[in-house]
Amino acid sequence: MNISRQFALLTFLPVVFLSACSSNYTFNSNLDGEAIDEYFQPAGVVLFKDGERPQGAFEIVGLVEGESCQETEHGVPANIADARTEARKQAVELGANGLIVKKCLLTEQKTNTCFTQAFCVGQAIKTETAQ
Repeated sequence: MNISRQFALLTFLPVVFLSACSSNYTFNSNLDGEAIDEYFQPAGVVLFKDGERPQGAFEIVGLVEGESCQETEHGVPANIADARTEARKQAVELGANGLIVKKCLLTEQKTNTCFTQAFCVGQAIKTETAQ
């Protein structure tokens, strides 16, 4: 068998097998189509951390906090990023477009409900244009 015939066979057979498998394929997702906008709302809140301040005037609309909790011993550990996201969600609920993070804390001390915890506290703000 020459090389070009072997190559043709090696490219043709996977295509046949893949096309036979694809005819009954369905896609299921756990994403709620109606909740997708809500899922991305925190992305509209600009994060100011480590002493950063927004340029120009801004209005403080409230104090917000976020928490991340490791609920089981072998679960995903709590982390600061998730706690900040929760604080950003609260900022959205207040109509803010920015969040000045004041303090974040990660603790590995076990409590009744969490094996590890992360907290973030900040000021939800409205700016003319969040930078």
